[in-house]
Amino acid sequence: MDAETWRQRVRHTDSKGVAIAYRVDGDAGAPVLLIMGLAMPGRAWQRQVEGLAHLHQVATFDNRGVGASARAPGPYSMAQLADDARRVLDALNWQTAHVVGVSMGGMVAQELALRSRDRLRSLTLIATHAGGLRALPPHPTGLLRFAQAQMGGRVARGHALERLLFPPAYLERCDRAALRRSLTDDLGDPPPAATRTAQIAAVLRHRTRERLADLRDLPTLLVRPGLDVLVRPTEVDRLQRLLPHARLLRLDDAGHGVIRQTPERLNLALIEHFAAVDGAAKAS
Repeated sequence: MDAETWRQRVRHTDSKGVAIAYRVDGDAGAPVLLIMGLAMPGRAWQRQVEGLAHLHQVATFDNRGVGASARAPGPYSMAQLADDARRVLDALNWQTAHVVGVSMGGMVAQELALRSRDRLRSLTLIATHAGGLRALPPHPTGLLRFAQAQMGGRVARGHALERLLFPPAYLERCDRAALRRSLTDDLGDPPPAATRTAQIAAVLRHRTRERLADLRDLPTLLVRPGLDVLVRPTEVDRLQRLLPHARLLRLDDAGHGVIRQTPERLNLALIEHFAAVDGAAKAS
């Protein structure tokens, strides 16, 4: 889904003076809100939208400063980003939704759950962490590739992004040309450096580990890509210790780009998770 296709059905809602762009796919079923990570537009969820929209109403949106959402001065906080996500729920008149976040979007999802527990049917956290000094330093390889993906020309950034998101074994066997085309179509040009810096500031200040016990009654799925070089897989293990009721999905051959690398396995797990939660709610 390129930028123009995504914009054809885009709507905007106001979040304290900032216009947030969002869209909905699917006409029936329990609502699902997908929250994207750092510097990525909402349309990067394309493979999940395709896999879920036949069963669910699926909302995607651009975080402030990204894609079709308005630019806003930084630095940002997770509370601000969570307020933007809640504003999308309000604009859709969704009283509750299954909330899914990846990477920085998983941090936003944690904050949204802590601030607005009554709005979540369930929570899914993919390749993310609970913050703090122990969580911040990625693998040295991931740190290098993240830096390379933020600078240089479009081709150089694209190559660095591939190596950041996907393990070497996957890159060796996939169609690299097709992968690059899909990344270009889904992600487009990166947002301004000021937006990326503002989002990084939010990540650096993110800390929920002391509060996550408040979510002990929230049905939660944790997704652990075993070859992630940006968010250490051990950080997902820490999340499980903080959320001992959560179910853990291990995708040991996947990297940080798990939503693109293994969409079928991930989508099936999401569908099963949502169905179990909704079925239990009906039974009660």
